[in-house]
Amino acid sequence: MKSICIYLFNLWLVLLVAGLSAFAQIPNQPGPSSPLYGARTAEPGSPSTGMPAALRDVGIDQKLDQQLPLDLVFRDESGQEVKLGQYFGQRPVVLAFVYYDCPMLCTQVLNGMVTSFRVLPFQVGKEFDVVTVSFDPRETSELAAKKKKVYVDYLPEKMRPAAANGWHFLTGNQDNIAKLTEAVGFRYHYDEATKQFAHASGIMVTTPHGKLSRYFYGVEYAPRDLRLGLIESSANKIGSPVDQLLLYCYHYDPATGKYGAAIIKIMRIAGVLTVLSIVAMLFLLKGRNPKMVSVKTGGATP
Repeated sequence: MKSICIYLFNLWLVLLVAGLSAFAQIPNQPGPSSPLYGARTAEPGSPSTGMPAALRDVGIDQKLDQQLPLDLVFRDESGQEVKLGQYFGQRPVVLAFVYYDCPMLCTQVLNGMVTSFRVLPFQVGKEFDVVTVSFDPRETSELAAKKKKVYVDYLPEKMRPAAANGWHFLTGNQDNIAKLTEAVGFRYHYDEATKQFAHASGIMVTTPHGKLSRYFYGVEYAPRDLRLGLIESSANKIGSPVDQLLLYCYHYDPATGKYGAAIIKIMRIAGVLTVLSIVAMLFLLKGRNPKMVSVKTGGATP
């Protein structure tokens, strides 16, 4: 009984902290329409907003529930032709668009991914797969293989064998790259002046069957958000009972690309746990003192 009381108290405390953290969140966080994520700042034909021309049509448009064109053909890091669909069907997939020779932003995206993967309770190649696609058609499989080795080696040693089979670095021709980026809503622009690509930063999570489920923006991906996104994308086929409780208490906000606390749900659960904790505590006290005085209406009986 004592252990039950302690468990209920700890669970109540977790929910209380979750609720308080929601109140502490910064309001009006920038979402996919914010220049912070490189999104489109002006519609075609509208006055310029002062952004460089190379950035005016760059960003990520959410296309939730969109089916990816899984019949597209790319090359993997070994140089073999592969259909995109062969990486789908069993587990949720984290999808990222980068180019391997990128001097800065793509490296930050990959760094953010591997940093989150290192602490997730799920492992690449076991509970989920990762598909990284270069949007530069000039890049080669050899370059993809080098990039893969770097990032698989960033993972803890015990995670590397599964990650080597579950994290894929692809290259492709312009036509297939364009079809895939259009399906996902990933917009980029090649700047002739600098000989570099202007692009937004973010990753997507898809269902095992290749439907877009979640978008996460920026170059850092909170392990909690990615964890919940993977669980939802898997139709709750991965994760623990605690994860299911977290999913009940948090909801995905497409405007920010983050999970936020559902205050009402948290308070409901906290209220139920409070009542259960009080009842359990009364039983515990009664067990410790069996001679407790029972009270009846109209008087006390010794």
